Amino acid sequence: MSQRVGISSTTIASRATAGNPSQADAQREQMSGDAEIRTQVPPSALSYYALFPQTLSTGPPPSGPFHIDVRALRREFLQLQAASHPDFHHHAASSGGDGDPSGRHSESRRKAEAVSAHINAAYKTLSNPLLRAQYLLHERFGVDLAGDEASEMAIPDQDLLMTVLEARETIENAESEEDLEEVQQENDERIKESEELLGEAFAKDDVEMAKSEAIRLRYWVNIKESIDNWERGKPIVLQH
Repeated sequence: MSQRVGISSTTIASRATAGNPSQADAQREQMSGDAEIRTQVPPSALSYYALFPQTLSTGPPPSGPFHIDVRALRREFLQLQAASHPDFHHHAASSGGDGDPSGRHSESRRKAEAVSAHINAAYKTLSNPLLRAQYLLHERFGVDLAGDEASEMAIPDQDLLMTVLEARETIENAESEEDLEEVQQENDERIKESEELLGEAFAKDDVEMAKSEAIRLRYWVNIKESIDNWERGKPIVLQH
């Protein structure tokens, strides 16, 4: 099993072995072996949840919760990135073995870049509740709410449409950021409610409920982005 190497542990180990060449060589060899193990795992063979066993030990819903501790996820993400960084693998490849150095460096770096990109995509997806919901719907139920056919499934009901139009009007007519405080608070509450309902839906494998709430959450997120990017007199476009 590979050992996770964080930034702090690497720095501490480097300082501790600075005065002992043989110990430093052993440390580099161990880290090189760890790097090689990681780059040999095809990114497609790992689900996003499997990449973060410390934070997501129970896995995806329904065995694990939909809610994620994003701060803990980020800590583990940084540890993974430190261990899989292409520069680290470039050093590992150059410090051992015979053969063609340039070819070995190129192959090691290519693998490390692929793993690093996969880790980045996983973190970006899982740290965002909307992207996480879309990912789970696609992976577990084959529902694509991020693709072209999403617009056909995203036809809002009358109440949802009225809420969105009222929010849009408030944002467009705002004269200052203070005018947006109420609509922002209301929208934050809607986002929180949608995330809770998504948790319930995924916990009981209710795909229709999860799909419906993910669509609603996308509207609330679009409103949030419009508020965050507000400028006086600037027209807004709510992407659905």
